[in-house]
Amino acid sequence: MVRKKARYTVIGAGHGGRAMAAHLALMGFKVTLYNRTSKNVEAIKERGGITLESQEAGPNGFGELAKVTSDMREALQDSDMIMVVVPAHAHVDIARKAAPHLRDGQIVILNPGRTLGALEFCQVLREQDCEADVIVAETQTFIYASRSEGLAQARIFRIKDAVPLAALPSSDTAKVLEAINPAFPQFIDGGNVLQTGLNNIGGIFHPTISLLNAGWIESTGGGFQFYLEGVTPTIARIMEAIDRERVSVATVLGVRAITALEWLKMAYNTSGENLHGAIHNQQGYRGINAPQTLDHRYIHEDIPMSLVPVASMGRRFGVSVRAMESLIRMAIIANRTDYWRYGRTLENLGVKHLSARDLLSLVIGGIEEKEPLPVV
Repeated sequence: MVRKKARYTVIGAGHGGRAMAAHLALMGFKVTLYNRTSKNVEAIKERGGITLESQEAGPNGFGELAKVTSDMREALQDSDMIMVVVPAHAHVDIARKAAPHLRDGQIVILNPGRTLGALEFCQVLREQDCEADVIVAETQTFIYASRSEGLAQARIFRIKDAVPLAALPSSDTAKVLEAINPAFPQFIDGGNVLQTGLNNIGGIFHPTISLLNAGWIESTGGGFQFYLEGVTPTIARIMEAIDRERVSVATVLGVRAITALEWLKMAYNTSGENLHGAIHNQQGYRGINAPQTLDHRYIHEDIPMSLVPVASMGRRFGVSVRAMESLIRMAIIANRTDYWRYGRTLENLGVKHLSARDLLSLVIGGIEEKEPLPVV
């Protein structure tokens, strides 16, 4: 029996969304691309697809799309697999827009979820009285290093060899991996969404380096190498302290979290006596400049969607997260934004009443959330 090819919808037409939509199309899948702002995809719609180039052996050519739309109903009506490729702070908005149009059997994957992304997405669906029987999953990181080039072009610099993925609950992970395998065999079992979320190393690296180099970023407009010049021995020690707090929170929850040093070894086969040494031994960081301003996703996304949830769990379960809280406070002052108010706290996610054991049971599949998500 020939198995029917899954139909994909890619939500988001930024750097990652364009690359994924074009790659899927080149692999022979029927792909719909959704973007909330129609003006940003006019050229793609007019051409009927996206031209994709790759620096490694792999996807090159014109990826013809089945549909390009800014109508969520139209985007989801023929879809089996829904790949959400937007900044994490947009997940709530996407969930609200998608809720009335989802149907039984669809799979939604957050690429990536950052920290507690799948919990947030599912909570919003319940708030919107979505009755569709869908599976929500998240990845630990994004599968591509990619950039948009031109109005209807994209470039893939690298496709990761292995990307952990987990469904909520994790008992559904195998079903998601089976469905996604024909397109992306790189996705592997990530355990559960606490594990994928707490191994979010970007949440440690990005905001710490950015905030502690605020003066340099503002005086040069980001004219320095972010990792190699921005990570001094002192900044690396602060990063190590925040990283230890993250690992301690994971331990209390019964989750094995790798350290930032271990992650560098796993992801890039790079090592050193400490975090400073390992980062400076990573040749792939050469040429990567700092953001031009602190008004950047390294703060607006990584603080509320990565550090705030980890710190919130630390506070709830008795783990000292003073270094992490200090960094969050710096970001609040620097950008004059209360990241605690709309970040992914256990209270905002409706799970503040759960013990550490119950929270782990929830993501595995033991209990259900009951409290509604506050409107923020």
